[in-house]
Parts: sequence; C-alpha cells; structure tokens
Amino acid sequence: MTADAAALDAEDPLARFADEFHHPLDAAGRRAVYLCGHSLGLQPKAAADYVEHELTVWRDLAVRGHHEGSRPWISYHETLAAPLAELAGATPAEVVAMNSLTVNLHLMLVSFFRPGAGRDRILIEKSAFPSDRYAIVSQISYHGLDPARHLIEVAPRRGEHCLRTEDLLASIERDRARLALVLLPGVQYLTGQSLDVAPIAAAAHAAGAAFGLDLAHAIGNTPLRLHDWNVDFAVWCGYKYLNGGPGAIGGCFVHERHARRLDLPRFAGWWGHDKATRFAMPERFAPLAGAEGWQVSNPPVLAMAPLHAALDVFRRADPRRLRAKSLALTAYLRASIEALPPPGRIEILTPRDPASHGCQLSLRLRSDGVRTAERLAAAGIIGDWREPDVLRLAPVPAYNSFAEVERAARALADALGP
Repeated sequence: MTADAAALDAEDPLARFADEFHHPLDAAGRRAVYLCGHSLGLQPKAAADYVEHELTVWRDLAVRGHHEGSRPWISYHETLAAPLAELAGATPAEVVAMNSLTVNLHLMLVSFFRPGAGRDRILIEKSAFPSDRYAIVSQISYHGLDPARHLIEVAPRRGEHCLRTEDLLASIERDRARLALVLLPGVQYLTGQSLDVAPIAAAAHAAGAAFGLDLAHAIGNTPLRLHDWNVDFAVWCGYKYLNGGPGAIGGCFVHERHARRLDLPRFAGWWGHDKATRFAMPERFAPLAGAEGWQVSNPPVLAMAPLHAALDVFRRADPRRLRAKSLALTAYLRASIEALPPPGRIEILTPRDPASHGCQLSLRLRSDGVRTAERLAAAGIIGDWREPDVLRLAPVPAYNSFAEVERAARALADALGP
C-alpha cells in the first residue's frame, strides 16, 4: 500500500463501516477486493439479526406477529419508507418497498402508459437493460401496437459511448405529438453514466408525456431528488447498492401529484386498499393515497428484514459523506488505471465529470479481455465482465477502501501483462 492510500484510509471517517459487512475471501483465504456492488451488494453483518428477530417473532407469536412485537408485520413496509425517501429525494408518502424492479415497472406502466388520442409511443435508450426493454415491448404489444413503430430508441452518437442530454431532448421534441412516455435509467448499467434528469423530465412534460426512471444502479449510489425533479414515477431493486441481498425487495416512487389521485388506473390488490376498511373486505377497491396504493400483496417480511440492516448503515454513515467518499474512491481508481502502461489499451467508458457518474467505472479492454478478467478474479479482485469487452468495477464507499482500490489497480496491471 502506498503512503497516499494509507493516508487516505487513515483520514477516512467512514472506514469503520467496512467491518459491518461480510467480505468474501479469495483462493488464498485473504479478504478479496469486492468491486461488484453494482451487481450485488455485500451482506451487512446485522442482516442475520434482523431476519432472526422475525423468525423468533414467528416462532413465539405466530399470527399475532402481524399486530405485536417491535415491528408488526402489517405495517412492516412502512418502517422502510423514511430511509428510502431520504435516498430517493422524496417524501415518505411517495415511496413504497415492494416486489421486484420489473414487476414494479409493469405496475407503473399500467398507470402511466395509456395510449390514446394519438399518443402511443415510448422513448427509451438504445442500450436499455434487457428486462426494461422486454417490459416496454410487451406493454406496447399488449395494447395492440407494433414495437417497431411505437418504440423510440436513442443511442449515443457514432464513436461515443454515453448519451447526450441534447440528443434526448431533440428526440423528445421530434416526437412530441405522439409521445406518451419517456423511460430512462438514473445510471446507465453498462457505462455507469448518470443522466441529467431535471431537464429531460421537464422536456417530457412539456411534450405532454409522462417521465419515469429505472434507478437500479442509482439509488444508494448517486444523489437523487425525484420530487424536485418532478419525476412521475421510478422503480428500483434492493440488491445492488442498497445491500438488501440476492433478489431483494425493490421499490417504487410515485410523485405526490399522482399518488393522491385515487382515480388513476392501476392493477389493484388488497394491500393497496384503504387501511381503514381493508379487513372489512369490501367488494369495491378504494386505493390508499400515496405510493402504497400500488401495492398488491402484503409485505414478505423475511425478505424485507435485511434492508433494515442496510438502510441503518446509510443513516449512520450519512449519504452525503458516502457520496463524497464515492467520488474520491472512483477518482483514485481512474487515476491509477490511466497511469497503467501501455497507453490506450484500456478505454474508460464512464464520464469523468463527477456529476455524471456514481461508484462504477466501466473499462473497455481492447485485447485479451476475457483472459485479463480471469486473471483479476484469480488475484482476488471481484468485478464484473460484460461481453464482448467491458469490465465493470465499483468501489463502494460503505465497504471499500483506498488500499483495496490500489490493490485492484496493481492486479489489473499484472493481469494485462504477457
């Protein structure tokens, strides 16, 4: 470890939080350098306690656990609203923890994609995460429309890797008369680019379209102000930067101007029904005000429990301090990679501007990419390889250190060797 990395770690007020997570080991039995939080966050050590607590309540109270105990199950999801709202830049009434990302996206599309009166097109990015694209295409087809005609895809310019805000705005303007919905990522999964949301949302609304976000790679990673940006809806998963575990419960944001509209079409379920009469079992659905009104089923408590442990780390660490460390870690990794010989063998796809990226750096390896990735893994550096030529590395501020970033850069230099 260089003096620089040692000094930075010694001065890091968040360094102690790394010990609150379980870290995988490499083949030699030492702690691996885990740079894959963009795919699956590490397990908070407290997660087992939260799950065990609910297992104990189930064992001791059985059905009474719905109403008794420190976190009664009927309102269990409500305890996640405030910390999720802080990360989303929303009010607690605008967020709800439920389902998985793509299920939530379908539920949102029922409400926010209602083609008619000539408005029947959806705009997405050309390289959207496949699940988003599948969901959008299936919804277009469900309405009897042709995806070839009703799906607009915006790509980076020739020779570039990232989307330009001006190109997105121009595409919205070109199709303003037919546009029903714009759906974009908060952070693009392959390049790590963070979009400038506010002007795009404003342009979509000026064109008469709804605006939604996929925050899978953004929540818990980059600063969000969904309410102030006037986003109509957003969806996310809980297993990446939120550290909620594999397949963790996702979430939804619905802006309060919609969330209080009880007449907005939706697919209904009993947990979205008015709490005052839910157990009276009325025939007619009366939706809750707020994002909770889009729930269809009661919360899976055992699956939600690990999120409590993870969100408690965010609360104590402070998202603002985490963001500052994230930018410092990523800048340190970028500088270390750019110093590697030979020049030009690695191309960094992620924008340099701090406002345009989160934790992730995406590296295009111009030759021997698979071999390089395999050598990194053998050296105990856990990243993520995406065919045909992209290596994604994400130093997460809650559990990664500058020393680990330095170790990863050295291992990359060795992996690139003959």
